[in-house]
Amino acid sequence: MLLMQENRSASQLLQRRYERLRQRLARIGHISQGSVLDRSTLSPPRHGYQWTRKVRQKTVTVSLSPAQYQAFRQAVNNLRTLWKTVAEMEKVSRQILFQTVQDTRRRKRLPKRVLGLI
Repeated sequence: MLLMQENRSASQLLQRRYERLRQRLARIGHISQGSVLDRSTLSPPRHGYQWTRKVRQKTVTVSLSPAQYQAFRQAVNNLRTLWKTVAEMEKVSRQILFQTVQDTRRRKRLPKRVLGLI
């Protein structure tokens, strides 16, 4: 009886965690692949900004204005946040599914690595 309550409580915590992750996804703004570079930080320093990405295994570089640089920098960071959030959602989803959906009978418990929880 106590074990069932603990599982239910743990499952509710995971559901709340998953919901927070979904809300985080909803707040992510524009996204973009690639990377941005402030060329003034290079040695020797140069002027200007650029955005670089891969298109069909070829590197494509575009010059940017200062405003575009700021917008693309945020978009690239947003994409990284999106992928981290999705990976965490996937992990939490597996935990929820293994706790809430009826399992097959096993002689030994599956380790966390096999379940993809670590």
